[in-house]
Parts: sequence; structure tokens; C-alpha cells
Amino acid sequence: MKKFNELDESFVCENCKKEVPPLVYSSRDHCPYCLYSKHVDINPGDRNNPCKGLLKPIEIEKYKDSYKIVYKCEKCNEIHKNIIAKDDDMNEIIKVSKIN
Repeated sequence: MKKFNELDESFVCENCKKEVPPLVYSSRDHCPYCLYSKHVDINPGDRNNPCKGLLKPIEIEKYKDSYKIVYKCEKCNEIHKNIIAKDDDMNEIIKVSKIN
């Protein structure tokens, strides 16, 4: 079972360079504008992963009553998934979902 350390911070996206606000209702994991994330956690919110590569969104998959973004790390190639946030750009979600 993964340990979850709730950490909801603002950050500047390393991919699109936009300022990303905290999510408020949960922990922010990715940029809502371009959907990229950063490979920083071993367990959610711990910031202990030494990789620090960019996580590129490569696919959208159904998860319960929602969807998850599937990422591939551009540095180590590890696959990572996270639930879509309420404020994610729907045009970007559609674009990623059409990749496969």
C-alpha cells in the first residue's frame, strides 16, 4: 500500500512555464495546462525520487467513475498514473486521448 503525504503546492511547470496554483481539494500532481508532471515522488507527496525527469502524458485511461493520465518519464522511462483534476484543460485531455 502506498503512503500518501498530502502536499498541495503551487509551482512553475517545467514544460510550459506557466504558474500552477494549488489544487485545494487534493494534492496537485501535474500541470492543468499541458498535463505534464515531474518524477519527484516514490510514494505520493514524499518528494524522494532522485530521477526528477519530466513525466510526459501519453494516454488517458478509464478509472472507476473518472479517468487517469498515463505518463512516461522522459528520463528513466518509468510509467506513472494520476487521476485527472477538475481544472485540467479538456482540449489537452482530448489531444492526449487521441495519441493511441
